[in-house]
Amino acid sequence: MDKSMKEKCLLIVFALALFAVFYNIELVLELLKHAGSLIFPIVLGLVLAFVLNVPMNGFSKKIMKLAARLGRSPNQKLVNMASLLLTIISIILVIFFAGWLLVPELINSVNSAYDMFRDKWPELSLILQKYDINTDYITSWLAGFNAETLIKNIVNGAGSVASHVVDVASTTVSGVVSAGVAIVVSIYVLLSKITLSRHCRKICYAYLKKNTADRIYHVAELLKDTYARFLSGQCVEAIILGMLILIAFTIFRLPYAGITAMLTSICAFIPYIGAFCACGIGALLTLLAEPSKVIVCIIVYLVVQFIENQFIYPNVVGSSVGLSPLWTLVAVFVGGKLFGLLGMILFIPLAAVLYALVRDDANRRLELKAGESR
Repeated sequence: MDKSMKEKCLLIVFALALFAVFYNIELVLELLKHAGSLIFPIVLGLVLAFVLNVPMNGFSKKIMKLAARLGRSPNQKLVNMASLLLTIISIILVIFFAGWLLVPELINSVNSAYDMFRDKWPELSLILQKYDINTDYITSWLAGFNAETLIKNIVNGAGSVASHVVDVASTTVSGVVSAGVAIVVSIYVLLSKITLSRHCRKICYAYLKKNTADRIYHVAELLKDTYARFLSGQCVEAIILGMLILIAFTIFRLPYAGITAMLTSICAFIPYIGAFCACGIGALLTLLAEPSKVIVCIIVYLVVQFIENQFIYPNVVGSSVGLSPLWTLVAVFVGGKLFGLLGMILFIPLAAVLYALVRDDANRRLELKAGESR
């Protein structure tokens, strides 16, 4: 069979397969749905491993430097295990510290809002009674209100809701099991990342052309380095900004310095919008506690944000991804439209990778054209 006949046969087979897919589209979609549910925990585990690999590499480098100073050469597997353990402990400590700081501040803010509402309630109650609205229930509720009891009830209610969700999930495809599988996959990937990398490299170069394999590894290295620089830079920038807000609010004796600083650090991962959200929440909390200091709160926050944007962010994060403000804004807009909040965060380094690939390809083509014209 000659080459043209083979191409015609392949074209006929492809057309028949395409017809069969469209004819049984519902069955195909159902199979894809089941395949997606099976693959999702693995993909989630790989994404989690990719994110956790950034702090894990940082701990690994510190351990290797410490070992070099002591004149020892530790086993790489032991270094991976120690760095992964330190990463997990760090995450647990951050969550614990956030809860330890936020819960008391949340109780104070609820108490402040309650005090303000209780003081204004008699006037508001008289207005509502003019329209034949019964306010006895609200009056009795205000008399027995307790912020700690309210938050405890909310936590208990959340626990019962969560247990109900777990029960529902267990009857179908369990979300808890998927999360557990993802965590286990991420741990195994992180502990054996050197071996997995060697196996992937061997398979890639065995079944692909050398130029194609080189290109794939170049893109993979660029993705890893760009996301690592972005995530590490964002973490450092979030800590610095939170500390600046805490210091500034403490100096000017503004209320809720701790919770505002914590929210600022969390919202710092959301480009552009995060700063305004944290500022709005901080101003609202100040309004509940000390309304006379709201303007001072907004001014102090904006001044600190301006200093951080002008002098700290470009050196910590801006240089790490190498994107201009225009392309950063475009990446945030496109990522937000496609994937919401997560897209806004992750599309900045992705845009940086695409920008670097296009730039390198354009430079290579220009060099080739310049060589041909000589």
